[in-house]
Parts: sequence; C-alpha cells; structure tokens
Amino acid sequence: MSLALDPAAQDLLFREARTANTFTDEPVTDEQVRAIYDLVKYGPTSMNQSPLRVTLVRSPEARERLVRHMAEGNQPKTAAAPLVAILSADNEFHEELPHLFPHFPQAKDAVFAERPVREGSAALNAALQAAYFIIGVRAAGLAAGPMTGFDFEGVRKEFLDDDHTPLMVVNIGRPGPDAWFPRSPRLDYEQVVTTV
Repeated sequence: MSLALDPAAQDLLFREARTANTFTDEPVTDEQVRAIYDLVKYGPTSMNQSPLRVTLVRSPEARERLVRHMAEGNQPKTAAAPLVAILSADNEFHEELPHLFPHFPQAKDAVFAERPVREGSAALNAALQAAYFIIGVRAAGLAAGPMTGFDFEGVRKEFLDDDHTPLMVVNIGRPGPDAWFPRSPRLDYEQVVTTV
C-alpha cells in the first residue's frame, strides 16, 4: 500500500531531509516563519494545549549571547545560521485552555492546577510541536538544524523566564556547502513494531 502524500513531498519531509550543519547567508523572513507556524499549529496535542513557544534570535547581540551557551561543536553553526529559534515549553499553557479547549474550559483548574502536572504535560506536548516545527521548516523548503547541546539553564535565564523550559535550539536556513553528514542507520519495522 502506498502513502497518499506525493513521493517528492515524502522525500522533502523525511527521506532526503537531514540535520543541516552549514547554511547559506540567504535570510529567513518573518513571513516564512509565520507560514511555517500557520501550517504546524494544526498538529495535535493533548487537550489542544499547544504549549510550544518560539523565540527567534535575530539581532547580532542576542546571537552572541546565545552562542556562549551552546556546546563548543554547535557554536560555529549557530553563529552562522541565518535564523536561530529557541523552542520552549510554556508551563503556564493552562491559562489558554478556556480558549483552546472550549468544550471543557474547567480543564485549566480541574486537570492542570498543579505545576508539576503542567510541567510534565507541557514537556511532552511541546516536544511533539517541536517535531512538527522541524517538519514545517522542511515543508518551507528550508533546512533545520535542531540541537540539544547547550546549557539549558543558561539559555532559560538569558532568554526565557521561570515559566518556560527550553527544549531545543534550531538553526534554520538554506543548506550551505557540505551541510549534511552521511545518513545514520535507522531501525527496521520489525525492530520497532509489535502486534499483540
């Protein structure tokens, strides 16, 4: 059985896509980022909680502050990428639930009154949305370089607040020369799927 999605789109989003390590200097515009978000916002999250928050690092001063918190191997590519996004989980997402989950507006207090519950749910669902965001970057014809090699607490203090937990930093742009490492192996279907 074949997939409904066109094979070229399958390649763009999955088979040919890789984490980019170099980028051209072609800018990534706010319009491109808005188009990416306007597509990926439809990806499902539990109770439509949508806890992902995106901080775009555009100014040279902000970029310099971010690069200091990146692992040594990630510093040059973060310094050179046309756009860098900090993806974080909003641990106060429940404040939006009366709007986002209108058929159960009391979920804000009935389910998510306690901060540890919110933090666990925000981390899981924002991670889902981060994956959608990466696919959206690819759908825009751009390359993404997601990284978790950075000082999480340093990035939180520098760019966020106590209500936001950083998840990853994503370099975004058109792939540059030698942007790709060789494709790493993947697990086969039989190694992953079990029928009971």
